[in-house]
Amino acid sequence: MKLDQRLVDAAIELMNAHFPKGEWGGAAAMYTREGDLLTSIGADSPNPAAGLCYETGCICEAQKLGHTVTASVCVCRPPNSDKILILTPCGICQERLFFWDSDVEVAVPDPHDPGQWIAKTLNQVQPCMVLISSVRDKAFLCHETHSQLIGKLFPLISGVPACSKQAGTPVLKMLCC
Repeated sequence: MKLDQRLVDAAIELMNAHFPKGEWGGAAAMYTREGDLLTSIGADSPNPAAGLCYETGCICEAQKLGHTVTASVCVCRPPNSDKILILTPCGICQERLFFWDSDVEVAVPDPHDPGQWIAKTLNQVQPCMVLISSVRDKAFLCHETHSQLIGKLFPLISGVPACSKQAGTPVLKMLCC
C-alpha cells in the first residue's frame, strides 16, 4: 500500500488520543503489503538515550507478524501548539525500514510547510546506504578493508581516526546510486 492521507490521519489520531493537548506528542503509522495499518508511539525513559522512536512499535509488530512494511509516517505536535509536523524517519529508523527494501515509502515534511507531507522512497531519502542484510538477500561482503574504503570515501579528509584504519577488517560494500 502507498503512503496516503489515511495513514497520516491514523498517526495523528493515535497521537491526539494518547498525548493531551498542550503537551509534546508524537506517533507513527505504517502500512504493510498484507493490508495492515499499524500504529505506535515512542517509549520514553528517564535517560533520553534509552527512549525509542515513534516508529519502533510498528516496526516490531510488522516483524512479529512476518509482514512487509510498504509505507511509514511519523508525526509530532510541539508543546502548547496545535501545529502537527511531519518528521522524516531518523537514521536508525531508516536503517530499520531498509529491512524491507529501499522502496518503502516514507513521509517527509514539505520544505514550504512542515505540516504537509511528501512521499519519498527510502532510496530517495538516503540514496547511498550500507545494506547489512535484507529479506531479499542484497547484502554483499566486500574484500576491502576499512582503510581502503576510507581512502575512497574521504580522500580530502586528513587525520582519519586510527580505529578506522584496522588492516584486514572486512567491511560491507557501499551501495550507491
